[in-house]
Amino acid sequence: MTSIINSRIPEFKVQAFHNGKFVTVSDEDLKGKWAVFFFYPADFTFVCPTELVDMAEKYEQFKAMGVEVYSVSTDSHFVHKAWHDASESIRKIQYPMLADPTGALSRAFGVMIEEDGMAYRGTFVVNPEGLIKLVEIQDNSIGRNADELLRKVEAAQFVAAHDGEVCPAKWKKGAETLKPSIDLVGKI
Repeated sequence: MTSIINSRIPEFKVQAFHNGKFVTVSDEDLKGKWAVFFFYPADFTFVCPTELVDMAEKYEQFKAMGVEVYSVSTDSHFVHKAWHDASESIRKIQYPMLADPTGALSRAFGVMIEEDGMAYRGTFVVNPEGLIKLVEIQDNSIGRNADELLRKVEAAQFVAAHDGEVCPAKWKKGAETLKPSIDLVGKI
């Protein structure tokens, strides 16, 4: 099994529903920016809307950090619009909802469940160079937490800007980091 960490995101071009419009989103749109890809199984389901709303409630914080959020499911952009129109909760979403009806993007990120035609809950943080810096893939019965993702993005951005420093467990912005060296071996 080859690691996806530090690999380049795939080339892609998909339709999306974003702020009341159908738009096209491609890998070119990500160049020079931090991004989060938030794969989920399907619209009009149970756990998915709780996660998407959680992300919507933190979206301004992600934007303030220079991060664009992209939710992705194997539904079409038409289904994303229908869900948006039918659900007060989903109307809170201001980030692009990417459509992957062929499953090509889900396969490229390694989250496609072929027999179900939908994706696992996969979260990917991509740096401005288009490299995947964080991956979490979990069973579809387990929801994610946007606060924890925010913390991890802050850590990824911190280590990207501070060469030679790393973030320990439970690190939060402003907390002490570590500078790995032989002097720390066995002392932590």
